[in-house]
Amino acid sequence: MTESSSHLTVTADAYDAIAALYADLSRNALDDQPFDRASLEVFAEVVRTAGGGPVAELGCGPGHTTAYLRKLGLDIFGLDLSPVMIDLAREAFPDLRFEVGSMDALDLADGALRGIVSWYSIIHTPPRELPAYLGEFGRVLAPGGHLLLGFFESEGDPVTPFDHKVTRAYRWPIDELAALTRAAGFAEVGRILREPHEGERFRHGRLLMRREPAAAV
Repeated sequence: MTESSSHLTVTADAYDAIAALYADLSRNALDDQPFDRASLEVFAEVVRTAGGGPVAELGCGPGHTTAYLRKLGLDIFGLDLSPVMIDLAREAFPDLRFEVGSMDALDLADGALRGIVSWYSIIHTPPRELPAYLGEFGRVLAPGGHLLLGFFESEGDPVTPFDHKVTRAYRWPIDELAALTRAAGFAEVGRILREPHEGERFRHGRLLMRREPAAAV
């Protein structure tokens, strides 16, 4: 088993095991998070302003963020590694589309999407593999499409592994993650850093990126 397939299996199994509890705890996660809602609302607005079109939440979990973005007017579907999470999402939001899949190998045509949300889903990706994931995001995003990344920020430290409650995860310096995403063909539109609230351990980062046109050959 390769490192990539091993970490995907471990992550899926870990989220399957706690899916019901996770869904219950995350149901109202946005209620007291104005910066988080603002990030999602800006993303929705720029996608709509650019003409709209299909959007995917990659690593959608039980579907609450997908449903929130649908209320903001996006044509969105969710994808997650965990079959149990997808079952819960389909049960909670039967009018939305949810699929089991991996964000490193998307069953989508080149340029099929106008937006991607990765809301704390890249945090479990081993750092050496993240460029390939960002490259896959760029493949399925049409030029001018937008990508929103939500993640834990490392507060000046290098990429830092930590003991996430579900399975191993990584905190990223926002400048390094932005540079890595630019190297995958994106331009930065904006960023937000917020300090941890009570009960949280780490600073949170959001990066809004735009897919650049492919360079002429």
